[in-house]
Amino acid sequence: MTRFLHTGDWQIGMTRHFFMEGVQERFAQSRFDAIRKLGRIAEEEDCQFMVVCGDVFESNLVDRKTVSRAVEAMKDIPVPVYLLPGNHDPLNAASVYRSATFTERKPEHVHVIEDMSPIKVEEGVEIVGAPWTSKRPNQDLVASATAPLESATDTLRICVAHGIVDTLSPDPDDPALISLKEAEDALAQNKIHYLALGDRHSVTEVGDSGFIWYAGAPESTDYDELKPGLALISTINQDGVTTKEVQVGSWTFIERKQIDLNTTEDVDLLREWLEGLEDKERTVVKLRFLGALSLSLHGVLEELLVHFQELLGAVEIGMNKLVVRTYDEDFMDLGLSGFASTTVERLRIEAERSGPASVTARDALVLLVRLARSKK
Repeated sequence: MTRFLHTGDWQIGMTRHFFMEGVQERFAQSRFDAIRKLGRIAEEEDCQFMVVCGDVFESNLVDRKTVSRAVEAMKDIPVPVYLLPGNHDPLNAASVYRSATFTERKPEHVHVIEDMSPIKVEEGVEIVGAPWTSKRPNQDLVASATAPLESATDTLRICVAHGIVDTLSPDPDDPALISLKEAEDALAQNKIHYLALGDRHSVTEVGDSGFIWYAGAPESTDYDELKPGLALISTINQDGVTTKEVQVGSWTFIERKQIDLNTTEDVDLLREWLEGLEDKERTVVKLRFLGALSLSLHGVLEELLVHFQELLGAVEIGMNKLVVRTYDEDFMDLGLSGFASTTVERLRIEAERSGPASVTARDALVLLVRLARSKK
């Protein structure tokens, strides 16, 4: 029997353009924290080793400080670690794994899978890796790694790979697709006994054998991930394979595509939902609005969003389907006259039209109303 921790897609050094000041630093730190947490999990679950199935780093261009901090975090992992180069960090001439910072500081228990030769992990257990040596392989790397193997009856063999299985891909012409049929044939012939995959950021079982799994990413990275922030404890014995999901990540990405806003009650419901979010510092939301609001209520919405942008990890906002209407009552109590009153009327006319100028006019009216009321 062997038990190991299956993970992948750490993508150390990942950035997000919509993060405000300070948030990117928290996001980066969470990835180093995840490495240490994976080490603690491996120890608590009596894992014999850890496999990281590709995209350990966001790219081969990550800075020296990022590499140093990642290596330092790996020092705390108490079991052997096997890193597979993936499409983000292929093992080419410019590979981060060949950099002096990595090679000189890498602890002895951390190993880079550099080719497809079987690696003896311990007595009776082998790893066969399928490392990426370029960003665009022209072949099925799993098939290439398993084809020359003999049946292994006295050795448990884990194939460690990265990429998209053909049954999950929208691009059937991609030459690098992993053939599910060929992978299952390799399993049936006892060439391998488990296929550990990376690239898909959600925990996913592939096929019906129970022996092919994506472990997902240990930290959430986007809104469309179904089961992110996890890793797998995989156990192989004579009876087959069992897997156990373990929570690792601390970030949450939430997308709401159609939030209908027309009334004060609608805005209040949005406020209540935002207030109810837990761990706001590590929560990222994408909000897409539709409906029609008065100018005054739109100003309330903007103040609400500014407030939560300060609390949450990030807030992405889409308002292109939200119509703003200007009504006389929006301006009745402002006491505007003369030039200010004339300017408001011109802006109201422009705001009712379509195009970029209308958005500018609407924003100017919202600001004018806000300033006028704050002055009063």
